Amino acid sequence: MKYPAFLKEKGAIGLIAPSFGCETEPYKTAFENARQKWEKMGFRLDPGPNCYAGEGIGISNTPERCGREFTEYYLRKENDVLISCGGGELMCEILEHVDFDALKRAEPKWFMGYSDNTNMTFLLTTLCDVASIYGPCASAFGMEPWHEAVYDALALLQGKKQTFTDYGKWEKEGLEDALAPYQCTEDLKLRAYLPADSIMEESGSAAMKGRLIGGCMDCLVNLVGTKFDQVGRFVQNYQEDGFVWFLESCDLNVFGIRRAMWHMEQAGWFEHVKGFLIGRPLCHGQEMMGLDQYQAVLPVALRHKVPVIMDADLGHLPPMIPLVSGSMAKIKMEQNHLTVNMEYK
Repeated sequence: MKYPAFLKEKGAIGLIAPSFGCETEPYKTAFENARQKWEKMGFRLDPGPNCYAGEGIGISNTPERCGREFTEYYLRKENDVLISCGGGELMCEILEHVDFDALKRAEPKWFMGYSDNTNMTFLLTTLCDVASIYGPCASAFGMEPWHEAVYDALALLQGKKQTFTDYGKWEKEGLEDALAPYQCTEDLKLRAYLPADSIMEESGSAAMKGRLIGGCMDCLVNLVGTKFDQVGRFVQNYQEDGFVWFLESCDLNVFGIRRAMWHMEQAGWFEHVKGFLIGRPLCHGQEMMGLDQYQAVLPVALRHKVPVIMDADLGHLPPMIPLVSGSMAKIKMEQNHLTVNMEYK
């Protein structure tokens, strides 16, 4: 696994829009405030041509231009790390226009984003053996004041922090104000499950260790069986480490989550799995025909006889712990407290 150099003091942050850009509100105001804050901190900025674009469908520009921007800015010497402007809907369409061969040959560079950006955080790791960061997009850095999770994401990019803990409370509904911080009103209530005979039994603690891989299930399941799906090779290459799959979802309802878990399992993605870290889905609390978000996941975990930690600070209901896809992680939950330690080896 290749790990990029960390962002240095007065380093350059590249800003790109492989998914949505920041053409509309509230993203434009938040993005511009983020740029001001970074500049006040002494960082140089290298914004790409699509940051304020709105010509695409579900992405900032045409798939060709978005793919070209990603490749060019990954290879550019004028920036040290890349942060995505935002999430979106159809980032998958840019993939055939990204030069993955050039990315493999290039000096590795951190790319950070989440949601639709799974298309690149996941593929950089599984196709190029390059670690990436599943973390907040650029507009989150425009909030006033920063939440601890935003500070954590920057600290990770700078190489100042490798161990992270939960944030205690989470946001169920945010404010429309572009610069509003997270409205964390809900108490964190983690759930852990351990395999016991023929059931997954709820437990007050759980631990798992392995190489982190995952992202947003909406995007991951869309990659299964495509030419970009080289997960079989990846899991075999790193089988001695085992894997912790971190997963969350956006548009999927509970049945969609269960279908996605089945689909990934049947494709062989969960070979050598050591555990699942599951974030709060956007459909949190939903129940349909007797199926809830927990039973949408647990049958697969039971078949693999591995622990599961659910409702973690990960994904579309913030705050989220920034995770290094490709890193070796030790994850522990005890007394409703989560700790994630990542090692770069």
